[in-house]
Amino acid sequence: MILSQPSLLSEHSYTLTGIDDERFQASLSVESLEEGEELVHLRLQASSLLTPPVIRLEWKQPIVDVQGVWQPNGYRNRGLAPDWTGGYRSQLTNSAPVVCLFSGSGSNKLTFAFSDTLNAVTCKAGVHEETADFYCSVTLFEALSAPLDSYESTLRVDTRAGAYYSSLEGVSEWWSSMPGMTPMPVPEHARQPMYSTWYSFHQELEPGEIEEQCRLAKAMGCEAIIVDDGWQTANNARGYAYCGDWEVCTDKMPDMKAHVERVHQLGMKYMLWYSVPYIGMHSKAWTPFRDRMLYTVEERGWGVVDPRYPEVRSYLIGIYEQAMLEWGLDGFKLDFIDSFNAPADNKQAYGPGMDYVSVPEAVDRLMSDIAGRLRELKPDVLLEFRQSYVGPYMRKYGNMFRAADCPNDAVENRVRTIDIRLLAGSTAAHADMLMWHPEEAPESAALQLINVLFAVPQISVRLERLPQKHAEMVRYWLRFWKENRSLLLDGRLEPHYPELLYPLVTASNEDKLISVAYGRTVMELQQRKLPDTVMLVNGTRNEGIYADFEGSSDRWRMEIRDCMGDLAEEGELFEVGLRLWNVPPAGTLILNRI
Repeated sequence: MILSQPSLLSEHSYTLTGIDDERFQASLSVESLEEGEELVHLRLQASSLLTPPVIRLEWKQPIVDVQGVWQPNGYRNRGLAPDWTGGYRSQLTNSAPVVCLFSGSGSNKLTFAFSDTLNAVTCKAGVHEETADFYCSVTLFEALSAPLDSYESTLRVDTRAGAYYSSLEGVSEWWSSMPGMTPMPVPEHARQPMYSTWYSFHQELEPGEIEEQCRLAKAMGCEAIIVDDGWQTANNARGYAYCGDWEVCTDKMPDMKAHVERVHQLGMKYMLWYSVPYIGMHSKAWTPFRDRMLYTVEERGWGVVDPRYPEVRSYLIGIYEQAMLEWGLDGFKLDFIDSFNAPADNKQAYGPGMDYVSVPEAVDRLMSDIAGRLRELKPDVLLEFRQSYVGPYMRKYGNMFRAADCPNDAVENRVRTIDIRLLAGSTAAHADMLMWHPEEAPESAALQLINVLFAVPQISVRLERLPQKHAEMVRYWLRFWKENRSLLLDGRLEPHYPELLYPLVTASNEDKLISVAYGRTVMELQQRKLPDTVMLVNGTRNEGIYADFEGSSDRWRMEIRDCMGDLAEEGELFEVGLRLWNVPPAGTLILNRI
């Protein structure tokens, strides 16, 4: 059976394919919200509880003035793909079902998003070579699904003119407004700089050294520490064969509670890393849970537990609850949630003792119960998740979304944090941990911080080993970030030229504007009313930045500061237009209207 439904937008016609079983009945309807925006409602009914077939909702979009494609896991790839490629898979623990086609000027051409963010969905916008159309589709039930007798979901289609980032913001608001999708509250400390032990220590942890990093990090502006992998095992091979019991390795941490208390006395919050789904074959937990695995990674020595068993969920929840109560933790870095996947053969048979058929539904129950239990103990608990499990469902359980690992890669960190920001709403977007070589020039090291100005920074270098100029630079930029935090995190975010990896990013409110040039581009400010304070950051190693104020005749007080915050030039300006401003590498131009 093929269902077709004409669009209220002239260029679209929606077709549903794959309903070839007479036991299923499907319907499509189109609802207009406003000109250029519509909802396509899909309803599926079955005569009894049945495993649904793979179905696909399809339509076409002319490729007119389309520069690139944005999707949550794009990273550095914003290119157009042919229609014979695979598309973008998402589910509860991976990415999100949204695709945005944008023009060369950064305006929205087509943004489509799907309401089912729990189950596996494949979104696709592929170039049809014969006609220069995008063949767009949303495919459902490719992954094994629980039997159902009814299913409803909605495709949101937006072709309204406007900035692409505004269209994505609308998608985020649409998801968070759905019943049961209210994001978790974000406590104050989730929006403060942090220190992480991962790149600086890896698994070689020692309480005294950690506490010394906390003392130094606090003086620089960090307010919390995340102690990563290694505290739970004497094995430093960076695998997970010894995970699962989550007992302190007393050779490394002889008194965890006292250690946490000493960090608290320094004025720092304390978060601890856990790998949620992994149980290693060398752990005591392996024997009772070995038959309750989604799958095992035999060659690596661990398995992924199946959350459809209530005893699995109870065990995991109890671990975090006990750790918070016993050691006084303030939060958790909950890792590898995206490993809750179907095994390679895509078979997840429902067995005795399970209370869920669907793995995504069981994961949702697990994470909801973890967040609920921990918030009962500590309402301002900090919970960090990592790309790519930073979708709309994950906002229910976590209040910190961190960029996926990109050590020492400032450009990738910028791209990943901005990508998170575009869908995360009020959830705190965190940079991947910042690291650099001690022989790096201060201007280059500063770019690690400047590239993530629009996210919460995490530092992961051995602070006592930093050259003096590096330490001064870090103090300056963390102070700059904290002084402007409300603007950088809450202001109107404008990431320009996504196809070029956001070489120009601006945040603004009524009082202040901060714009950063990450490449040799003109900072075009001539078409907007400027607030009383304008800060332009040179996010490059080049001398000078280009900015165009279109001949404004306002009087401005000018300061130019270098990467250390030292004053390089100051004065008054009576006319500003298009010019090359003498801002040093990693430096800042500050204008205050007189």
